[in-house]
Amino acid sequence: MALHPDLYQTPAWRLDAFVTQELQPDVEWKEEIDDVFKRVEGFLRDQCFHTQLFRDLEVRVKKIVKGGSIGKGTTLKHGSDMDLVIFLSCFSSFQEQSKLRGHIITHVEERLTRCRESLAFDIQGITVRQSQRRGTTPRSLSFYMQARRMSEPIKVNVLPAFDALGNLAPDEKPPSEVYENLIKSRSKAGEFSSSFAELQRNFFKHRPAKLKSLLRLVKHWYLKKVKAKCPRTFLPPKYALELLTLYAWETGTQKAENFSTDEGFVTVMELLRDYENICIYWTTNYNFENAVIRDFVKQKLRKNRPIILDPADPTNNVGEGKRWDVLAREAAHCLKQVCCYDSNDEEIQSWDVQGARNIQVILRQSGWEDWTLWVNPYDPSWKMKEKIKQDRELTGQLRLSFQDPSGERQLLRGSDTLAQYGIFYRIVIYLLETFSPEIQIFVKGPNNHTKVFAADPYNCIQDLKEKIEEARGLPVESQVLEFQGRRLYDYKSLRDYGIQDSDTIIARKW
Repeated sequence: MALHPDLYQTPAWRLDAFVTQELQPDVEWKEEIDDVFKRVEGFLRDQCFHTQLFRDLEVRVKKIVKGGSIGKGTTLKHGSDMDLVIFLSCFSSFQEQSKLRGHIITHVEERLTRCRESLAFDIQGITVRQSQRRGTTPRSLSFYMQARRMSEPIKVNVLPAFDALGNLAPDEKPPSEVYENLIKSRSKAGEFSSSFAELQRNFFKHRPAKLKSLLRLVKHWYLKKVKAKCPRTFLPPKYALELLTLYAWETGTQKAENFSTDEGFVTVMELLRDYENICIYWTTNYNFENAVIRDFVKQKLRKNRPIILDPADPTNNVGEGKRWDVLAREAAHCLKQVCCYDSNDEEIQSWDVQGARNIQVILRQSGWEDWTLWVNPYDPSWKMKEKIKQDRELTGQLRLSFQDPSGERQLLRGSDTLAQYGIFYRIVIYLLETFSPEIQIFVKGPNNHTKVFAADPYNCIQDLKEKIEEARGLPVESQVLEFQGRRLYDYKSLRDYGIQDSDTIIARKW
């Protein structure tokens, strides 16, 4: 019996052939998968829910969707489970799915046990997958099905789900209400991801064939070099690596259909090695236009990295709480193997991909029109200042700040990065140019919004009030300024009150 070649002993220039010969599903395997799907689909539609179930509810199968690798078209040769998401009429909301899902799974298990002999040659290992979180209902039913006498058993996972998307067209973005309802359900992260299986499938389904080969290669590495060594370790799911690989391809090749597989593989390994810099999300199905979704996603992006938000489900950070350090160690080891070196024994060069996309920064300065910069969130802010000085030919000291969602103004000092503040999205940065001896003063108005002013500490409070009137339209005579609970009088100076650079003054209307 011929031994299968080892990935680490495969030269980089042979990786495409390795995928074709070792990982690509053959026609016979695809036929077996189709056979199993038809049998299980027929069972669920015709034999499982043909009578009233419980609570006088008539349960009807609305649709059945292939999820997981089979749905996305990234299956490995004889190595992928079949996920079947079954959308049922009895689930009218996410809450109803949570309430009734356990009853549905129990019913499917009973009917499957009763019908197993007529359904396939052999069905084994029927198990209910319990949620890892206490107090939540079972998530799915799993079993092994041997459809033909000489075929290998295929693992089937049945996941009952609420049809949140309805009859959404493949290229149509879900209504914002769908995600509002999901967020307001206050469910556990990813609890209802199965409701968005069609979006997950469509996100990958029509990608180039070569990208799917790279996805297979990365998953093979994960299964053989990481999971096989650490079977009991709480590792990130394969889906996280699929999303990371797709991101690397999008960013590193600008979505090219043809690219070097070895370069792509090395790029993914480097991203895994430096996993603490990963913060990835897409706006394919949800974005920042809706306030509820925007605030929720921004909070998600402020969590500890790595962050990889499911493009179909914003509640699901597929990188959260897992042992990425285990993957990182193996990725660093992989980068030293033959598969990552060319024929001249030189390291394969990776694509130019960072752990997060560049951020659109809107620069706002009094007296100037807004303008845009694209900034690496891991770059220190002094790099941004150098770019601003060069483009606008400024000679003073530049001060950068932004308005935190809590209402407090945050300074960006020279060594600060946007990533430090969990900012990986479009943001307005306020620019102030000061000249010695001027200092920067924050003035928080009645609406809790803060404006920034350049002020000479020896000038009187009246001068600052005039600047506030010019910026805010609040007349000088209507202003009451306070600092640390003390009212500021017009004839005194900032220095008299001990006001220093970057202090905040409260402005109230008289």
